[in-house]
Amino acid sequence: MSFVQEYKTDLIGAIDAIDLAKVDQIIGIFKKARDEGHHIFTCGNGGSASSASHFVCDIVKGASYKRETKFRITGLCDNMATMLAYANDVGYDCVFAEQLKNFAKPGDVVLAISGSGNSPNVVNAVEYANSIGCETIALTGRDGGKLGAVAKLNLNVGIPHMGRIEDAHMIVCHMIAYYFMDTER
Repeated sequence: MSFVQEYKTDLIGAIDAIDLAKVDQIIGIFKKARDEGHHIFTCGNGGSASSASHFVCDIVKGASYKRETKFRITGLCDNMATMLAYANDVGYDCVFAEQLKNFAKPGDVVLAISGSGNSPNVVNAVEYANSIGCETIALTGRDGGKLGAVAKLNLNVGIPHMGRIEDAHMIVCHMIAYYFMDTER
């Protein structure tokens, strides 16, 4: 079997590992947040940061444009100046939690994406969000790590390969975004 065929076969296995009932739960949480005017925040590192930003774009434009009810969603990874100021002056572990301290309120939603589930800055953000009464959702891989244990809802893609974990996370993000784009007009 060629490398690309093996990757495809393993990717299909990763997709099959997605808990669709949890995707439906996340859609329900997002629908409630939108309808009640709560804010949604996303965060992650590396490829997960890119997935978080991509997801925000899909929701802001795709799921909100020309619709009466719009999502209030912000990517905490998207303000590089703020992130780097905190990282340089305080420490990288607080780059997301400190932003939440400025903006998050009880009832808001934090979607944290981490393939390993062990990124201290992402874990700290979810712990802070929990402490003020936010809904917290994690997209994790492998064994879920520390993040999976602290999030109120953890959608875990329990496979070892980071690339396929990230592939599956992006598919989950598209399932959520396209639910709102394709079924709620």
